[in-house]
Amino acid sequence: MQAAAKQTVTNVESIMAAIAAKIDPAAFKSWIAPCKLSVQNNTLFIHSNNQFSADFIKSVYSNTLGDVADEFGLGLFICVNGACAPAARTANDNTVKTFVPAAPVATTTTFDNFIISDENAFVVSACKKMASGAATFSPLFIYGAAGCGKSLLVDCINSESAGRTLVMTGNQFVSEFLRAMREHSVFAFKDFCRKCDTFIMDDVHTLAGKRASLDEFMNLVMDLRAANKNIVLTSNVAPGDLSGFDRRLQSLLASGLVADVATPSKNVARTIMARAGVAANVAEYLAGRINGDGHLIAGVAKKINTYAELMNSLVTCDVAERLLSDTLVKSKTPLAMVKSMCARLGVSYDAVCGTSRVRNVVRARQIMMTALKSATSLSLAEIGRLVGDRDHATVLYAISTTAKLKSSDLILGAEIDQMIAECR
Repeated sequence: MQAAAKQTVTNVESIMAAIAAKIDPAAFKSWIAPCKLSVQNNTLFIHSNNQFSADFIKSVYSNTLGDVADEFGLGLFICVNGACAPAARTANDNTVKTFVPAAPVATTTTFDNFIISDENAFVVSACKKMASGAATFSPLFIYGAAGCGKSLLVDCINSESAGRTLVMTGNQFVSEFLRAMREHSVFAFKDFCRKCDTFIMDDVHTLAGKRASLDEFMNLVMDLRAANKNIVLTSNVAPGDLSGFDRRLQSLLASGLVADVATPSKNVARTIMARAGVAANVAEYLAGRINGDGHLIAGVAKKINTYAELMNSLVTCDVAERLLSDTLVKSKTPLAMVKSMCARLGVSYDAVCGTSRVRNVVRARQIMMTALKSATSLSLAEIGRLVGDRDHATVLYAISTTAKLKSSDLILGAEIDQMIAECR
């Protein structure tokens, strides 16, 4: 009895060693090593920890595992928590399985729909080059904050590219890959992704932490690049800042052309709203009061147009101010700026506006005058009135004195520059 048990253990160890010899070490460590092997009734049982792991092993390694089992004269079963099911020998042949993807969303967006600013001229030119099929760089990696226009550029490339274009988001790629594993059509999925002239993936960063999907994605990018296919990828960060991606994949993604998309400027925001039908004076008024987010700007335009339609009235600047009170950046009045600087410098507003000649109050008063002159279009007389009805000569003297202090005290100079930036 003991001899038989010892022989079984020896067989399992030998089988595990044989499997390790046929599979990539990293893949073996990730997928096979965590499984428990047992031999019963001339059958090799592989006990997987969960259904996902079992599906992946069946789809990718069933042929290899079956070959090893044959060498030992055994059949093959893959088990999940004790529930065993036969592991079908998946042929590496697309005539056996086919992959039917989810229906793509049609788009007619062109580059004429994208409002080009000076900051984005380079990335738009790169996208046009990619769409024309004459690009010598691949992959094109586009990154930027949410709402800067990455997805819109992807739609433009999709619409104007010749040949077959395949567009997926990162989440769609993961979902389709898992479905292919579940349906034992991984090889068909691989071929489907590779049979295109331009491959586009939006939101690559959503693949973070999904190891099997990342491995498949890296192989896909390498194969497409080797075949001289166009690859366009978008993310919210640059390749080197992608979390959950190993260094080799980050390097691969950065091997083509990396370009960033700037958030919409005031001029772009005004143009977006004007194109959406917002009155020119209202668009001009709101452009500087909305944070640079294309989604938010489009939402503002839609809200104004919907209000005008439902209420059957024109939207004026005053109506827009009230309607968008929860969205607009609060404007800073000169008085609010002075009180904010008082709190920052540790002096009271009454002391600044009073006749006090205490050194720290005088210096604070002079710094405030300098900040207001640099950050606003107020006249010297208007600045003087804000800090206790000082005349313009006093304001000029304060600005001159503060300039000398900034040149000799770098810390003070940096603090003054920061206050100026906050007032703008």
